[in-house]
Amino acid sequence: MKESTLEKAIKRDGEDLLSNYRHQFFIPKHNGQDCIYFTGNSLGLQPKGVKKYLEEELEDWATYGVEGHFRARRPWVSYHEQFAGPLGRIVGALPTEVVAMGSLTANLHFLMASFYRPEGQRKKIICEKKAFPSDAYALASQAKWHGLQPDDVIVEVGPREGEHLIRLEDVLYAIETTGEELAMVMIGGVNYYSGQVFDMKTITMKGHEVGAMVGFDLAHAAGNIPMQLHDWNVDFAAWCSYKYLNSGPGGVSGIYVHERHAKDPDTLRLAGWWGHDKDRRFLMEHDFVPIPTAESWQLSNAPVFTMACLKAALDLHDEVGMAALRAKSLELTSFLERVIAEVSEANGGQSFEIITPTDPDERGAQLSILAHGYGKLLFDALTEEGVVADWREPNVIRVAPVPIYNSYMDCYRFGLALEKALSKA
Repeated sequence: MKESTLEKAIKRDGEDLLSNYRHQFFIPKHNGQDCIYFTGNSLGLQPKGVKKYLEEELEDWATYGVEGHFRARRPWVSYHEQFAGPLGRIVGALPTEVVAMGSLTANLHFLMASFYRPEGQRKKIICEKKAFPSDAYALASQAKWHGLQPDDVIVEVGPREGEHLIRLEDVLYAIETTGEELAMVMIGGVNYYSGQVFDMKTITMKGHEVGAMVGFDLAHAAGNIPMQLHDWNVDFAAWCSYKYLNSGPGGVSGIYVHERHAKDPDTLRLAGWWGHDKDRRFLMEHDFVPIPTAESWQLSNAPVFTMACLKAALDLHDEVGMAALRAKSLELTSFLERVIAEVSEANGGQSFEIITPTDPDERGAQLSILAHGYGKLLFDALTEEGVVADWREPNVIRVAPVPIYNSYMDCYRFGLALEKALSKA
């Protein structure tokens, strides 16, 4: 690695307005020093505030028992409501259009129960090829649930021969040609494998032009890239919170439903008690009256302990704001890209390539490295050097410099580790 690259890393860390937030997280160690943690796109680090919030909820449970629903310092009966503002700011939605609830794939199923309503010739689903497997399983099982064969109704749009990324024009062409047969578009906002950001605004407009519902899996987008789901007129979306939002393993998920659907009592929901009219909930009525917000998709009362972890994470995230996070992310990811290019050039330029888009507007914090000729040997060698990254079959190493806790020095140290790993592999 060049001496000038080290100097740039030191200088940029000194100028970084978000550098203090790193100290609000626990950084795993490797041989006594901070590891190079570049897998926040899989599981974010633990905020130090988690313990305090969890202990407070345990204390209130011990003190009040069931009365904690109303007497806890953050009453459990309304616990989820505190997340509406922060989540809305993260995904670009009205507070009434979002709710923290459930888990990602379960939430996608609940939403598709509402928004995938095959009827007549309008039965088809468009998704991206090589979507995250759980999405593919969910879509296929939804088709079967309606008595349809997945191969007959699911239209996958993939990269062209010899390419790694999916062209927007190919997605739009698939929507246009499927036309009146198209019931739903359901795509990952950011592809988990390549790190490609999809043009959700344009895809939504095109889907609506042909009369289809449009939704997104935002697992790799929430907290990573700025979005304006309400203004883009997106019908529905779901995300997990344990990646870029740092809520912990299996942390509570979230959903978005555009207000035009949420306000409509005739929109089909798989109903549960916690989605019923709040003012009448404890009257134990027979007929379901949906809350006229995204809250009506809730089934059960809040999982307070996992939500306490989410609160600690969102406190930090909301304090920083998406604009500042994105500004640093653009610079940090570009710096890491240059570090990787420097190592590649020093090794003949044939060792690996980054398949993530080079245009910063078409990617988030993730860079996906195709390891030519090395396979998993390179990944294992990086792990030995203190890099916590992510391997995805058949041959990609995913690295994600998360702006809220990663530094420019992390990127420089990754370059050093990559040089050593190449020599070992």
